[in-house]
Amino acid sequence: MPVITIRMAEGRTLEQKRVLADEITAAVTKTFGVEPQVVTIFFEELKTESIARAGKLLSES
Repeated sequence: MPVITIRMAEGRTLEQKRVLADEITAAVTKTFGVEPQVVTIFFEELKTESIARAGKLLSES
């Protein structure tokens, strides 16, 4: 039962998440030889004020 967690800044559309979920599921089923029904994907959306890169908050970039 593969479980994939994607952490990302908020702001992606529902359609973008649908496409990504479909493509990741296809890759996992092909690579692991499992049925799509056992693949679980979590999208964790973070506020840009909660993410820093190179010492700076994304909300301040």
